[in-house]
Amino acid sequence: MYRSTPARRSRAALLCLAAAPLAATSVPQALAQNFPVKPLRMILPFPPGGPTDLLGRTVAARLTDQVGQPVTVDNRPGAGGNLGLEVASKAPPDGYTMVLSSPLIAISPSLYAKLNYDPVKDLAPISLVAVIQNILVVHPAVPARTMSDLVKMARANPGKLNYASGGVGTTTHLAAELLNSLMKTRTVHVPYKGSGQAMIGLIAGETDMLIMAAPIAAPQINAGKIRALAVLSDKRQPTLPDVPTSREAGIENFEVPIWYGMLAPAGTPRDAITRLNAEIVKAMNAPEMREKLTAAGIEPSTTTPERFAEFIRSEAVRYGKVIRDAGIKGE
Repeated sequence: MYRSTPARRSRAALLCLAAAPLAATSVPQALAQNFPVKPLRMILPFPPGGPTDLLGRTVAARLTDQVGQPVTVDNRPGAGGNLGLEVASKAPPDGYTMVLSSPLIAISPSLYAKLNYDPVKDLAPISLVAVIQNILVVHPAVPARTMSDLVKMARANPGKLNYASGGVGTTTHLAAELLNSLMKTRTVHVPYKGSGQAMIGLIAGETDMLIMAAPIAAPQINAGKIRALAVLSDKRQPTLPDVPTSREAGIENFEVPIWYGMLAPAGTPRDAITRLNAEIVKAMNAPEMREKLTAAGIEPSTTTPERFAEFIRSEAVRYGKVIRDAGIKGE
């Protein structure tokens, strides 16, 4: 007959204690393997039809195929894009809600006196997703043929040249103010309701220059309706091979891309973040995805969650200085 002795009971207790950490670590691993088990939601902070919508829907379709669960798109425009980020920040932190953000998440804390969410505390970075390069263009009536010409004109005529933008606080606005800061120039801001309207205004001769997404500007450049002076990137654009980079044009530290990254509500389990990151990296590196997006002027670009968090912080510092120096206030 088996008898439980103090020695046997002690050995059994030690075995249970030894097994406990293994059981604990197997739980998140099991969760990661099983996740997701229901549809996911991808919040897009801007209206349908823009670059955020195009990229978001393309990524959502690819993720749907990969994870075996529907990834539904939820457009939540409003408050300059901040409504969508706020909605995401207040969603259950269970791994089933994501939000695709532009540089807005790095810009808003310096631009607005009050937000209904904290970009740092309320959202957890998953990965950078893609980059679209900006380009500086001028109306054909502007005599400047190079960036050097433009800077000389601006310095010789303070406050005479103006620039269009897609609205206060957009990258189209802040990039132009960064140029003013770097070159010690003063040009006048003419905000429009969106970069599309800003482009129409430039073509009509209402403004002198504009910084906007290169893929959108390319058809008008090729048609001769506007003139390109520089791509705000460290490399030339394949669709516009004759347009120099900002550095080639003589301006250092003037790389200003439009980037997009995915975030989740703060508190989302680490295993869910890890799985989502892996799926996004897999999606963006798929040859057919890269080909499709590159043809649209979108460059797939992914990171670890930690690297994306560092990138957001560095961008917040850079844009914060531009906003403070120019005295820009959100509308």
